[in-house]
Amino acid sequence: MKRAERLHALSETLRRSGARGISAARLAREFEVSVRTVHRDLDALENSGAPIWSRPGPGGGYGLAKSASLPPVTFSPAQAVALMAAVSAAPDAPYADLAAAGVRKIMDVLDPKTRAQADELAHRVWVNVPPSSSRAVRSALEEGMAEQRVIRIRYTSRDGTTTTRDVEPVLFASTNGRWYLIGWCHLRDAMRWFAVERIERASVTKAACSGHTINEVGEPPESARPVHG
Repeated sequence: MKRAERLHALSETLRRSGARGISAARLAREFEVSVRTVHRDLDALENSGAPIWSRPGPGGGYGLAKSASLPPVTFSPAQAVALMAAVSAAPDAPYADLAAAGVRKIMDVLDPKTRAQADELAHRVWVNVPPSSSRAVRSALEEGMAEQRVIRIRYTSRDGTTTTRDVEPVLFASTNGRWYLIGWCHLRDAMRWFAVERIERASVTKAACSGHTINEVGEPPESARPVHG
């Protein structure tokens, strides 16, 4: 897990711990890092403005002030389950982990009656999805897209040929149940589609993208739309 992701997950864990708080030792076990690293991460969160409180001594720990939590929100049980179903059914979608964290945050601030009804309804919705692609690969693709930096990938095509390529990420697209990274391939000097499931390794380089736009990808089919639509 990259440090930025760990910091986000750490703040969510602190928020969910409520008034009880959570010890540095327990955080270290949960995130599989040293207690010293946890203290460094807590300092980083506090320096970024997160309202972290600490309670020393036996039974003490760390937590996040209530001001950092969402206020109560008005959702019906069906709306809450719709979000859970959408996230659960698409574990390979870009930023799926952050979406899941957002759903958990919403569930935490529902009133108890609505949350109980949503939990009951959620048990009546099943999903069966194939194993997701490497989390490390997806994390690199997501970071490169968000920061518009060149991604170096090891890719195996349908004919079994494996190559290492530098790609400028332009678009994520889902079609026929598969997710693709679409970007400007330096090896081919052209726009290319890469099936995420065939990307064996990926890392974000320090090189900035040169400015290729989604208009260069081509005209999307009539059924395609951005996720905000």
